[in-house]
Amino acid sequence: EVLLKPAKRIKVGNKLNFGEGKIIAECIEKLEQGGRIMRLHYDGILQERLDELGEMPLPPYIKERLDDPNRYQTVYAKESGSAAAPTAGLHFTDSLLEAIKEKGVNIAFITLHVGLGTFRPVSVDNIDDHEMHSEYYQLTQQTADLLNDTKAKGHRIISVGTTSTRTLETIRRDHSEFVEKSGWTDIFIYPGFEYKAIDGLITNFHLPKSTLVMLVSAFSSRQYILNAYQKAVEMEYRFFSFGDAMLII
Repeated sequence: EVLLKPAKRIKVGNKLNFGEGKIIAECIEKLEQGGRIMRLHYDGILQERLDELGEMPLPPYIKERLDDPNRYQTVYAKESGSAAAPTAGLHFTDSLLEAIKEKGVNIAFITLHVGLGTFRPVSVDNIDDHEMHSEYYQLTQQTADLLNDTKAKGHRIISVGTTSTRTLETIRRDHSEFVEKSGWTDIFIYPGFEYKAIDGLITNFHLPKSTLVMLVSAFSSRQYILNAYQKAVEMEYRFFSFGDAMLII
């Protein structure tokens, strides 16, 4: 997915011109948290126009332009449509995946369309008042069968990233097992949540005051995660998208 960057403030009815008229974007509705619904006017094929004029959407803490889009993409990505890479997956290379397989670990894939809302901090005092963003997923029958078989044999499921975790927990919550399914997950995981799908988690060090920190705290404990983050600061670990990862089991 690409991102066209208009002015920060857009009024309903305003039109934005991209590429000298190659795309005209008209704001038709204002949404909460700064979202907008835009009507696009263009000639030709929309995806080609977007590829020509757009940029790779990046988190707000990455200031420089990304000239090579593959620098912010996993090696196993296939489908277009995500607004961001599931950043825990950026640590994996083809050779590392092969080394994992050689150890007897099964690797399964799901399709994730990460939303821009994943970058938004929690801005309410009571977390029950936070409106969680939705993210689209697709889980195949082949992956569902492998996950169910893993559970049945008493082996562990280690998810890579928080969006993978939210997807697996949503499906397991709704069906008591893994099933072939596509849909939207808006599950909000914070301390007190009972995990039923995963047995371990590979994830990055996340922004403070984020739902992602709450998710990992729910899997372990708030104090354990705070201690881990304090140690990471002392050891000068790198945080956020291109930072270091941790395995929680």
